[in-house]
Amino acid sequence: MSETPTPEQLVASLIRLLTVEKRAADVYAGPPQADGIGRVFGGQVLAQALQAAQASVTDGKRAHSLHAYFLRGGREGVPIEYRIERDFDGRSFANRRVVAAQENEEGIAVPILNLTASFQQPEDGLEHIDSPMPDVPFPGDLRSDMEQRREIAEAWADRLNDQQRRMMLRPRPIEMRTTDRLHWMSSEPREPRAHSWFRVCAPITGADDTPELHRAIITYASDYTLLGTSALPHGLSWMRNELVGASLDHALWFHRDARADEWLLYATDAPWSGGGRGFNRGRIFNLAGELVASVAQEGMMRKRVKG
Repeated sequence: MSETPTPEQLVASLIRLLTVEKRAADVYAGPPQADGIGRVFGGQVLAQALQAAQASVTDGKRAHSLHAYFLRGGREGVPIEYRIERDFDGRSFANRRVVAAQENEEGIAVPILNLTASFQQPEDGLEHIDSPMPDVPFPGDLRSDMEQRREIAEAWADRLNDQQRRMMLRPRPIEMRTTDRLHWMSSEPREPRAHSWFRVCAPITGADDTPELHRAIITYASDYTLLGTSALPHGLSWMRNELVGASLDHALWFHRDARADEWLLYATDAPWSGGGRGFNRGRIFNLAGELVASVAQEGMMRKRVKG
């Protein structure tokens, strides 16, 4: 039996995953998840595409927003190529367009994601905020999601196959603490709102400790829990095989610098679902209650037809 990785090893593995390799001018490759199963996690592709875009901006500008469309599901175990178009370079702003492509089972490279990222030279400006942090328990007062996952795996021992059990109990570099029960535990319909604290499970230090990496990790984590928010009013769950779904697009705005190794609150809501889709929004706050990022995503969401 393999040893459980330490938190430091898990974070080092995440940093390697989000470190893209330059292959040619404006062409980068993102490594596959070492122990990935099935379809590539959308947050991985988003974060690697952002890292490729960030690598092409070297004059001090920082990413302030990204907009992406998921075109196809990526396959685990196959590297992803990121090609960049330098659409604009100005004094204050710059823009990069990234196409993520991966070889399919026939060996043909096909696009799986289109991403556009905008960059800005840091500057002072008018400030206001009209989005106070929700009044929820702080992470020190909450149980870890992994502890709840272990309880679910034990309670659902006869309903989980080996792959589901491995995915549920796999050690994760992102530590999460949910202010309510994990929503896929319950079939009780509830309002479409959820709140989870997250951070990487060990400090980021040394040469890796850059604003660009922290933005990439926040981008990676922003794909967690978001689509599931629109399932809450229906009392259905992907984990119980009651839904079929996939992210369709993803937008993220960075409002201020934030550290991914310090607790961040992810407050999500879903104002609408219909037509086989669910629309979800997210706000990310630091422990001081400052809004550090905003997120929006629409996803395909269909009730699974049994038979």
